[in-house]
Amino acid sequence: MTPHPRRRPAVFISAGESSGDHHGAAVAREIRRKLPEARLLGIGGAEMDAAGVSRIAGLDELAVMGGAEVLRRLPAFLRLEQTIKRLFVTEDVRLFLPIDYPGLNLRLARSARRQGRRVLYYIAPQVWAWREGRARKLRRDCDRVLTVLPFEAPLLERYGVRAEFVGHPLLDGPRPPGDGAGSVIGLFPGSRAQEVRCMLPVFAHAARQLSRRHPDLDFLIARPPHLPESLYAEAGFPTADAREVTEQSRAALTKSGTITLELALAGVPMVVGYRMGRLEWAIGRRLVRVPSIVLVNLVAESPVVPEFLQDRLTAERAAEALEALVGEEGPERREMLRGFGVVRERLGKPGCAARVARHVIDLLESPGGPGAPC
Repeated sequence: MTPHPRRRPAVFISAGESSGDHHGAAVAREIRRKLPEARLLGIGGAEMDAAGVSRIAGLDELAVMGGAEVLRRLPAFLRLEQTIKRLFVTEDVRLFLPIDYPGLNLRLARSARRQGRRVLYYIAPQVWAWREGRARKLRRDCDRVLTVLPFEAPLLERYGVRAEFVGHPLLDGPRPPGDGAGSVIGLFPGSRAQEVRCMLPVFAHAARQLSRRHPDLDFLIARPPHLPESLYAEAGFPTADAREVTEQSRAALTKSGTITLELALAGVPMVVGYRMGRLEWAIGRRLVRVPSIVLVNLVAESPVVPEFLQDRLTAERAAEALEALVGEEGPERREMLRGFGVVRERLGKPGCAARVARHVIDLLESPGGPGAPC
């Protein structure tokens, strides 16, 4: 297939989850501001759509959790992958910008690289936690890798990856105040249906136990807009969007992931719990090479937040740990908030999206477009 020559540069942005959609939209707006003639294509969600990205697939086609569901939907994933590879050629894409979501994005990066297209990976796959072989793929298939956690770039550089820390996108824009003055305990069971089904029953049980001891407390569940209210009905607590829950929360019980950084930046003390399928857990525990799965603890380089994983996640343990954070002057609460200050300092300065956009333009303008050796 012969590529069609085009004057306007094309950038393909690939985000597979709601957080990637949000961060991709911010970068898309900055690219349009700095390079208005650029054509933006991609896969993502409503935010990228609103930012002017012409989408060929949505988040509902990509959101999976666990090996069984991945296998069930593998044919659809492979069809989408082939569609994107053809689009790289027919739309003469000059730069591929994958955002996290390594399962699909690393394969697409390989294809783009083989075609001589620029590859700028934003929000690097977490090779520091497991599957360090991904670092070799990043070195082979990416012109640059942009990290959002301060310790990632030095680690990747040890593998020969050209990496740069650009700050964390959570620092861009307003953050929920989360001053901890209310009586709400926020429950954050995840943004995927499989996570909610796995985490919410034990989260809700812990909340009921804590409620019996502290009847003055209220409980609110964070529900992303793409998940139905019916998924939360058995928990017995009202739902709201994550920002509203964060704003009202005195403390939180949450799954692991970026939400822990969001809560830390908002000053909301938390307890972290996580469960997955027994097969995935058996495999993952043999691969994980870090002392914590909580990003707050990894950035702070200390156990700021208590975490309960797999069988250790019980309603009793979670309720007890939450109870220590409810009191106005409790030592656990004070020490955790001090740790959040360390995290805030280490995440860099605002302006992450603008820095990513500058890397996009730099690669577009540097020698080595389609067909040139990288």
